[in-house]
Amino acid sequence: MRILWRPFGFSRILFKVENYRICESEPLTPLAWASQLPKLSRAPGIFLLDQNKRFSTMPEIETDQRDSELFSPPSNVRGMTKLDRTAFKKTVTIPVLKVRKEIVNKLMRSLKKAALQRPGIKRVIEDPEDEGSRLIMLDPYKIFTDDSFERAELGILKQLNVNPQISKYNLELTYENFKSEEILKAVLPEGQDVTSGFSRVGHIAHLNLRDHQLPFKHLIGQVMIDKNPGITSAVNKINNIDNTYRNFQMEVLSGEENMMTKVRENSYPYEFDFSKVYWNPRLSTEHSRITELLKPGDVLFDVFAGVGPFAIPVAKKNCTVFANDLNPESHKWLLHNCKLNKVDQKVKVFNLDGKDFLQGPVRKELMQQLGPLSKERKHSVHIVMNLPAKAIEFLSVFKSLLDGPPCSTELLPIVHCYSFSKDPNPAQDVQRRAGAVLGISLEACSSVHPVRNVAPNKEMLCITFRIPAAVLYKNQTPNLENHDDPPLKRQRTDK
Repeated sequence: MRILWRPFGFSRILFKVENYRICESEPLTPLAWASQLPKLSRAPGIFLLDQNKRFSTMPEIETDQRDSELFSPPSNVRGMTKLDRTAFKKTVTIPVLKVRKEIVNKLMRSLKKAALQRPGIKRVIEDPEDEGSRLIMLDPYKIFTDDSFERAELGILKQLNVNPQISKYNLELTYENFKSEEILKAVLPEGQDVTSGFSRVGHIAHLNLRDHQLPFKHLIGQVMIDKNPGITSAVNKINNIDNTYRNFQMEVLSGEENMMTKVRENSYPYEFDFSKVYWNPRLSTEHSRITELLKPGDVLFDVFAGVGPFAIPVAKKNCTVFANDLNPESHKWLLHNCKLNKVDQKVKVFNLDGKDFLQGPVRKELMQQLGPLSKERKHSVHIVMNLPAKAIEFLSVFKSLLDGPPCSTELLPIVHCYSFSKDPNPAQDVQRRAGAVLGISLEACSSVHPVRNVAPNKEMLCITFRIPAAVLYKNQTPNLENHDDPPLKRQRTDK
């Protein structure tokens, strides 16, 4: 019978018991052992393994939690605001197994469970006392003595004529051996949130630090650069996206100040000055979702196009695209990226206010698309309005936008309008607000797609609907309660 007892921390005692005979450096009498058995069976670190009443360590401590006990930076780095990499040196004791170097590769395949799984640390090192041997680093939470190996592992050791005796090795950990979240957790005051995530925009790490993290902002920026290959600049947003051009002020925390960057999203390359345009890598899935809705020959009006993440993939599907952005920098890089992706002949680019774009180029094109010859048209018309903070307000432009007799319902434009919501029921909130602007009810003729969680209690959503003829055309009477309107009801998309 074997019992392993491990209190929290690195120190532990191993008892081996056979017929009440205890083998360890500190002997226990059978009476002492028997008296401790009931207590051990109730201890949180010990559990009953099988009907033969064998015991082993509790598997309840996850790898990340166990690593934090041993593989964590020294406590003296707490409160550091200027990064000192030399302060992160630490020595830990690791169990090792000495083997002949010619059998290392074969043996490692069989010792995957027992070997040290720590990123950044070699599992096999040279033996400083024997050139013909190597030392295999073992997991200090699994391997204590030769009895800690599983039966299959002992079998392969015997087969390869390897002595299973465990030795100790003093391993020096340095700054390079710690993960970014481990470093920040050790540095920031205890109990405070740790920032280890960021948005990657080419070579730039874009962070959104909270107030309590600001005293450590330059250290955080440098850690992000150190621990993420390819990142050479770390920036922090210092205001909200609330200006006319949808960009925001940013502070370079560490690294180079070059904001000219290149990214690749859904296989398409984009280039731009990140400090002057809007780009959010978290929207790549949404860009792809909308693109998949369009078929070759369809028409897309992108009212707030940015540098082209909707317009360019759609144009690549042989669709006709009208793309607009008020920001002169976005307009410039939109033209550049259309040429870069060889769709400049398929995308007509505008530099207008969204309202002027809808009332001008969009209205003119819709009059042609939905005119007398529209019955022969088989393609769809889509209008994307990705300005979540204000897009719903622009829906009022569609009211009485077109003249003449209405086209058939299936030819009416499909709108994809984005919005933020802090309401407990965000989908209904967006439907209600969009319907209020249009002067109709959208509950029965629209779908709402959750895009992403922006912040606690703040969601970004996309409402999709066909613009009712009663709204789009002049001299029509909107039906405020259109739940029973069959043509609109058939256009409802699946939620």
